[in-house]
Amino acid sequence: MTETPALAAIKTYRYLRLALAGLVVLLFSSLFIEWQAVGRTCVQATISAYWHTPVRGVFVGVLVTMGICLIVLKGNNKAEDVLLNLAGILAPGVAFIPAAPSDSCSSAPDLPGDHGPAIANNMQALFVLGVLAVVVAIALAVRESGSLRGLHRWDKLGIAIGLGATGGGALWFYVSRSTFIEHGHNAAAIAMFLALVAVVWVNARDVKETVERHPALARVRASYVTAYRIIAVAMLVTLGLAVVGHLIGWAYALLVVEILLITFFGIFWIIQTRELWNQGLRDST
Repeated sequence: MTETPALAAIKTYRYLRLALAGLVVLLFSSLFIEWQAVGRTCVQATISAYWHTPVRGVFVGVLVTMGICLIVLKGNNKAEDVLLNLAGILAPGVAFIPAAPSDSCSSAPDLPGDHGPAIANNMQALFVLGVLAVVVAIALAVRESGSLRGLHRWDKLGIAIGLGATGGGALWFYVSRSTFIEHGHNAAAIAMFLALVAVVWVNARDVKETVERHPALARVRASYVTAYRIIAVAMLVTLGLAVVGHLIGWAYALLVVEILLITFFGIFWIIQTRELWNQGLRDST
């Protein structure tokens, strides 16, 4: 088969999607190896708390790489694209602002110290990249639309969200660095997971509308509507589990919730990759 530019582009899209699934495997493998290293006797209260264990390198690397991939990947529609970009913007922040260690469950405990300088360095570098990314996004959008006033409303929303996340984070960092270091991780993580839940729900809606416009596609596409809806509901229920776990004082509620959310989104990603394997993006026209 001749390798045409279009086929090469679709293959690149496939490999990028598969790489994201591989990142989940990488993170879970690192967590499992650390669990084995402590003799299977204990776990941290959250995945994020593993930042203070030998898992740190993988944890940070996975989130930064995942963030870049989510931004680079083109969504099937404007709404999905904006949500993927938002999750991608937030992911490095989750990595660079460590959660507090939950206990001493580590095969090589992190030495006590002030992580403030590392956070300051990493986040300020991220703010610089964020500003440049927004500027490039504006330039590309204007070039495609012909003028700033001609931008699609979703493009305007995406740019506003990018500016808000970057500018808001920078403002918070410079005005109240102590509260940023204390609460920034949770704020970024919660917003990121909510964006990912919304991505799944938007896909269910998009496939449903496509099937309604083209009934002939029902035989091959209807099952995806059901799958995406089930996963979205499961993720929302899982978020509710975090609230319940907090209320009843379950120490490992967040760990379970994080594992479930990542697993559910991973399942969604594999299903969506299968759906889009031959065309790269869904034809919603």
